[in-house]
Amino acid sequence: MKVIKILVLLLFIFGTAGAQQTLSLTDAISKALENNYGIIIAKGNQQIAEIQNNWGTAGRYPYINLSAADNNSYNIVEGNDNVNNRFTGGAVLGWTLFDGFSVRINKTRLDELENLSKNNTALLVEGTIQSVILAYYDVLLQKEKLANVQVVMDLSNDRYDQAQQKKEYGSAVTYDVLQAQNAYLEDRASYLLQEVAYKNSKRNLAYLMAEKENIDYELTEQFEPVLAEYTLADLEAQMMANNKSLQSQFINLRLLENQIAAAKSAYSPSLDFTGGVSGTTTRLKPESADASWSKNATMYGNFTLSWNLFSGGNRKRAVQIAEIDRELADVEMDDIQHDLTNQLANLYEFYQVRKELLVLARENIQAAQLNLQISREKFESGAINSFNFRDVQQIYLNAAQGELQAIYYFIDAQTSLLRLAGVIVQDYE
Repeated sequence: MKVIKILVLLLFIFGTAGAQQTLSLTDAISKALENNYGIIIAKGNQQIAEIQNNWGTAGRYPYINLSAADNNSYNIVEGNDNVNNRFTGGAVLGWTLFDGFSVRINKTRLDELENLSKNNTALLVEGTIQSVILAYYDVLLQKEKLANVQVVMDLSNDRYDQAQQKKEYGSAVTYDVLQAQNAYLEDRASYLLQEVAYKNSKRNLAYLMAEKENIDYELTEQFEPVLAEYTLADLEAQMMANNKSLQSQFINLRLLENQIAAAKSAYSPSLDFTGGVSGTTTRLKPESADASWSKNATMYGNFTLSWNLFSGGNRKRAVQIAEIDRELADVEMDDIQHDLTNQLANLYEFYQVRKELLVLARENIQAAQLNLQISREKFESGAINSFNFRDVQQIYLNAAQGELQAIYYFIDAQTSLLRLAGVIVQDYE
């Protein structure tokens, strides 16, 4: 009795360990945002930008240097050699008190660089979310396609079995058996290829989630589209406010304005302060006398005002170039906005077409299912031949796969539309 209990316990443990883990779309996105290689790198770069964004990096604070030295010498003098030991130490403070507001300009630049790094991370997050959504639904797509191919393969297998049985009873000839066999083998080959596509899609999803272990997840979402109504005006307003590529260009504009300010600051004078203290202790020990010590200390504080009145026109040219760069950036901004508006209009129309094509695909599969059912009855009763039934099988398979592809294309168009509008994070994160 005790042995039986142990065996039951072991079976339960191994059965639980082998069970599939469920994976929702939200879980897949969360895993990708946490583990995706590209996002980890982007977050590291963002952390570097945050560390660099400091008033010390901008040049607000002074610098202090400490120094110490020990110099020793042995002097050979005829009749009176001596040892000389000199100990020196000091501290120096340097501080740029004014440099044409360059400190404030540098700090503003560091702020914008940090914002740009954050925006780059957000841009990568959006792309990762879209990729995970499409990869997740691609797994469901390939799984459903595999099921459709199996339905047709099973029909061909039944037909092949029936043809072999009929031949044994003399009601079918070898030609009919070979036809049924060819159809089954063709469907079996399609099944094997589709099985590979299904496995590859699961590996692609695992890569996006940075899953190194071979975990066979059971996806919990249904392969169904979420039909939603959008207006082009609302999407355009959301795009102008949230699109990350557009926000990056705005940051670049501010960086160019900062570059103009930095170029103009070169016309201003600079005021520097340098102060410090140094001390020296010297020990002199003649060979024939006692050692003598001497000490001295120096303290100083100096101000330096410098003003570059002429530099061969370099400063003027730097300002002109910075202003031209800013004007070109305005043109580039108009180009980006125009391009994004066109993309949005194209995607919006594409989304509407995909919605209509989805309706047509569903009507088509309904007709194909009914046709397959009727044709199977007719084929079994001898009303149609094997060629006609094979054609109906192919029509059904094409319609079934077409419906699945229409669903996936609709999801693809919808996620592209939401990402371009800059709201995919709010909808899926």
